[in-house]
Amino acid sequence: MTTSIVTGAAGFIGSNLVDALLDRGDRVIGIDQFNSYYDPSQKRRNIAHLDGNDAFELIEGTIEKLDWVSLLKDVDVVYHQAAQAGVRASWGEGFKDYTARNITATQLILEAAKVTPTLKRLVYASTSSIYGDAETLPTSEKLCPKPVSPYGITKLAAEQMCWLYHRNFNVPVTALRYFTVYGPRQRPDMAFHKFFKAALENGTIPIYGDGLQTRDFTFVADAVAANLQAAEAPGAIGEMFNIGGGSRVVLNEVLDTIDAIVGQPIKRDYQGRAMGDARHTAADVSKAKEILGYQPKVSLKEGLAKEWDWIQQFYS
Repeated sequence: MTTSIVTGAAGFIGSNLVDALLDRGDRVIGIDQFNSYYDPSQKRRNIAHLDGNDAFELIEGTIEKLDWVSLLKDVDVVYHQAAQAGVRASWGEGFKDYTARNITATQLILEAAKVTPTLKRLVYASTSSIYGDAETLPTSEKLCPKPVSPYGITKLAAEQMCWLYHRNFNVPVTALRYFTVYGPRQRPDMAFHKFFKAALENGTIPIYGDGLQTRDFTFVADAVAANLQAAEAPGAIGEMFNIGGGSRVVLNEVLDTIDAIVGQPIKRDYQGRAMGDARHTAADVSKAKEILGYQPKVSLKEGLAKEWDWIQQFYS
């Protein structure tokens, strides 16, 4: 039986990943801080169905305060999903949380990983935010990262830390650069969650900029599949991979699709562009397809319908 650790196990992507690992028969140790970045009760609901599952162990704690050498004993794979997320909140006073939870926490795990002989893979959850305003679309992993937010800088720093430990200590690291993941259990500060909640409450959604910005949206099940592939593909060690949904979409067109799914137009409030938001993102996923066998399967319309179903249940 494979033993896996998932950090951020009660979060959006982490909890979906835990379910997939348990479904295939892994023993899973989930680690989550349950901090107050958003309501911890949502995170507890994400994993409430795992109560009593003998194959799942939950450890509540701050990554920086845990004994990682002991935790990693006999562990095969670490999926490091935990991070201080959010571009807009990374400016100002909150930046110290980003350095602690994104950089320092990752370095501590890597320090323990270098003395863990059983460890076959450490999959690090990176982000398309490291690219910033990419000049080449779709963007390949060969493009030099130029983050435009403090969040992006801390995620890039942690990714670079991974490569240092790989080169110097042979830590078997691979990194996945997620492009705007969405779907059931999405954080309440993320756009689609806000949009669907506004539809339920007949509210107004803020649109930062003119709505003509484009994004590559990735359904959460596809991101989870990429993690499972990255943990096993022989050629993945020491490599980074873009994980996108396979198509670049204009935000206003996405909003029209959401209007159609919920059956009514959502009121939109166009505001100034937010600092740190990239204008356009598009993932070149050819490397992930070649080495991981990655193939996004869920279309944006199908994925949005799944998230809408979840939102209605969540707020019922």
